[in-house]
This record gives sequence, structure tokens and C-alpha cells, in this order.
Amino acid sequence: MSHEHHHDHGAHIRSINGIVILAIVLNAVFVLIEAGVGVWQHSLSLLSDAGHNLSDVFSLLLVLVAFHLAKIHSNEHYTYGYKKSTVLISLLNAVILLVAVGAIIIESIHKFSEPSPVNGAAISWTAAVGIVVNGVTTLLLMRGQKNDLNVRGAFLHMAADTLVSVGVVISGIVITLTGWVIIDPIISLVIAAVILGSTWKLLTDSLRLSLDGMPENIQINEVRALLTSNEHVLDAHHIHVWAISTTENALTAHITVDSLDNWADTVRLLKEKLAAYGITHATLQPETPDMPCGEHEC
Repeated sequence: MSHEHHHDHGAHIRSINGIVILAIVLNAVFVLIEAGVGVWQHSLSLLSDAGHNLSDVFSLLLVLVAFHLAKIHSNEHYTYGYKKSTVLISLLNAVILLVAVGAIIIESIHKFSEPSPVNGAAISWTAAVGIVVNGVTTLLLMRGQKNDLNVRGAFLHMAADTLVSVGVVISGIVITLTGWVIIDPIISLVIAAVILGSTWKLLTDSLRLSLDGMPENIQINEVRALLTSNEHVLDAHHIHVWAISTTENALTAHITVDSLDNWADTVRLLKEKLAAYGITHATLQPETPDMPCGEHEC
């Protein structure tokens, strides 16, 4: 049996670390501004968006915590280190956002029954600042989101927030032109729907990985085809794939080969192909047709 570990994720973590810190600072400052204007102008849409942005700041902080935990070395009790915590943090982020959605919906319903005067111009100008802040943050996170579920979650939230800020600007313009203050809780409900939409996939992906389900970018049929593409491999079975973290995947499999004489070269080539496919931790057990497990399930 062979087992190989690849630890080439340090550079990725360091490069995205500074971006996340900058994003936290930008969004924290904007939350203070938006919440202040929301309280001053009695705007539920601004307060709702500020609450969501605050949860995004917390989510970004958790991303930093996840990066730190992912770098902790393995020990006798946690043989993969604390890499799995990145998946749990992603799940926690999704739950926090769902709670925020519930709070926004409850307050919006209350606002329908007791509407209050709102300054449309103040809302529009504040939300316009939000478009800039959220847009810049989205661009900063765009590159890193392709390789990490936590960063992808933050990216999706920031992209949704940019669209939400556009909606709030429209709300402010409508209030200024028509005085129709009921648009404020309506926009809040739209915000809740956007947050829910962007959070649902993060929630389902995080749940699946928490239960050691198949990572989204891995297909079992493709893995089996990859393993059996080698000229010396007759069959591949007992294939198990799971996520060690939001960026690393592992695999175990039984490989039936025509002869054990070529196993050293075969396993090296298979692991190179698996690494290119996105599976960096592979444990492969060789078998031959005359072994008990060669033809039947063990």
C-alpha cells in the first residue's frame, strides 16, 4: 500500500490572506457607515444590508481562522491536522447567513404594518458607497474563489451584496421621486431572497463535505476511468473520495493490476494523474486477479 501527501497549499493561503484582511477592513468601515445612516434615517433596507454586511465581515474573519487551522501540523490525535475545520467553518458561515435572512424577514413584516418616513437620497448615496466597497471586495476575491469553498462563499456573498446595494439605490430613488416608503421593506425582502439564494449552495456543499460526500468537482466515473486508463490496470474498485479540507481531496482505492512487477511505476503515474485531477492525497492498494479481492468485493 502506498500513501503520498502533497503540501503545496501554503502559497495559496498566504496570497489570499492579505486580500481577505483588506476586504475585512473595507467592509467593517462600511458597516459602521451604513448602520449609522440606517438608524438616523429609519431605513430598514439599509439596516438589513448593514446586518448582512456585518455577517460577511464575520464570515471573512472565519476564513482567516480556517486558513490558520489548515496550517496546523498533524498529530497523533488528528492525523490530517485541523484541515477539516475549514469545511465546518464554511457550514457555520452558511448557518449564520440563514439566521440573518430570518431576522430580515421578520423585521420586514413588522415594517409593513408600521411604516416610517425614510430619506430616499440618504439611502441612495449610502448604498452607492456599498456598490463600490462590495464591488472592489468581489474583484479581490475573484481569483481565490476557484480553489477554496470558504473563499468562494465569501465571493458569492460579496457579489450578491453588490447587487443588493444596487437594489437599495433604486429603493432610495423611488422614495425620493414618489414618497412610496413601503418600497423599503419590499427591498429588504428582496435582499433576504438574494442572500438565501447565494447561501443555499454554500450550505448544501458544506453539508455534503461534512458528511464526507463527493466533492463537487469530482465525478466517481471519471476517477474510475482515470485509474483504469493505465495499461497495467485491469480494474479499480472500493473507490472512496472525500474532502480533507475545502481545498484538498483524498482517495482510497483497490487497483487490480496484471502484475505486481510494474507497481512502483504504475502507482507513481496514477498519483500524478489524480493530483492533476484535484485529488492530492491518494492511497492505492494493489491486487492481482488471483488474489481473493481481485474479482470479488471484500
